[in-house]
Amino acid sequence: MSEKMNIFQILLESGIIVQMVLLALIVASILSWAIILQKRKMFEKAEKANEEFAHYFSNNQSLADIFEKASDNSESTVGLMFSRGYIELTKIKEKLKTAGMEDKYASYVRQTGIHALERALKQGVNDANSRIENRLPMLASIGSVSPFIGLFGTVWGIIDSFTGLASGGGTIEAVAPGIAEALVATAVGLAAAIPAVWGYNYFSSRLNQMNSDMESFGQEFINLIERSLLSTRE
Repeated sequence: MSEKMNIFQILLESGIIVQMVLLALIVASILSWAIILQKRKMFEKAEKANEEFAHYFSNNQSLADIFEKASDNSESTVGLMFSRGYIELTKIKEKLKTAGMEDKYASYVRQTGIHALERALKQGVNDANSRIENRLPMLASIGSVSPFIGLFGTVWGIIDSFTGLASGGGTIEAVAPGIAEALVATAVGLAAAIPAVWGYNYFSSRLNQMNSDMESFGQEFINLIERSLLSTRE
């Protein structure tokens, strides 16, 4: 029985193109795992911060106190939303005060300002998503491109092996190492792609849930503002 091939030795002796393909795939795999670990930590922090801020929001009626809490809790996406909304309300109040219409604050917010508040909250959602989504598209790119890079290495290695077979008239034993190194490129491509695709889908699902929570919080915030305006006299 012939001696088993040493796959690592084969790869070390493989052609420059296959080696470059394998190196690119290894770099892509390391990058994808780094992103996965970083995003896991980011999501855990954001979800914990959101839970803490939502509890504080539910048990306090002072917008100024809640704003201070939001300012101190930079990891919270709903806290970011609240800050955007509170700042917009402050700007409206300041503009009315400058125009000598401070006593019209309640009616203005009910009739017109509520739309500005909704836009401010939407801006908070966009800012939070921009921060959370950072590098997620890179995971999607690695997941979609890596198998094709591995396939390229495989095709190139097989072509090289059969070119040598045709010119040299060797046996299958002579080209087996070349075919083995070519197939390893496909395996490494899949090894790089699978975690990246899983990570992208997993974090996209968590992001969708976070967006749902932010949408619910936005409605709660608007309800709080409307309730506070009911007791405001013009």
